[in-house]
Amino acid sequence: MRRARRRGLAHEAADRIRESILQGTVPPGAPLREVDLATRLDVSRGSVREGLALLERDGLVVSEWHRGARVIELTPTDVDEVYTVRGALERLAAHRAAARVTDARLAELSGLVDALDRALSDDTDAVELLRLDLGFHDLLYEIAANTRLAGAWQALRSPVHLFQLTRIRHCHPHYRRDSVEEHRALVDLLRRREADAAAACAEAHVAASRDALIAMLDTRPSGTGDGLDRLT
Repeated sequence: MRRARRRGLAHEAADRIRESILQGTVPPGAPLREVDLATRLDVSRGSVREGLALLERDGLVVSEWHRGARVIELTPTDVDEVYTVRGALERLAAHRAAARVTDARLAELSGLVDALDRALSDDTDAVELLRLDLGFHDLLYEIAANTRLAGAWQALRSPVHLFQLTRIRHCHPHYRRDSVEEHRALVDLLRRREADAAAACAEAHVAASRDALIAMLDTRPSGTGDGLDRLT
């Protein structure tokens, strides 16, 4: 058996670029130029190229021979495809979780919803709101206790993160009005162990996010610049 490789600069580059994308510093559709990134991150172009390949596997980056690498676009088709798959996963996760959830886990879920409610009331930064929101869904998959289901969620999580961040920043009133209520409804159904109703609620929650994102695409302001000047 060969020795495991040490974590290298390619992973470090991928982490830095991923962080900038998921914080909204580098917007959807922005080009990711190897030379610029190598200079800003103080690594070789080879490390940047490998890092971008890792992000492409995560679904955050696309690479085309005539255009180079860029952050994934935010289009109605992209949103529909990602959230259609997400809806199917969340439905299954909620159905399984209803049969497995404990009082302790219900308290954790409720705590996350309460924290999200407080954060929305305090007009907290979008990144923190999203951390609480995705934390709720991460816990739901953990409760569902299916390794392959959790793996499917993790494969989709990065694009969902990027899309939801855009939704919160550009569609905040809708998010404020509906998000806490939808999460609380799901927790209540899990508490009553109503598996079918919880599954339907989870799927409807994802569909509402999809519809909100698609509705805002034609009206959101276009980004300015590629954000690479803030990638360090």
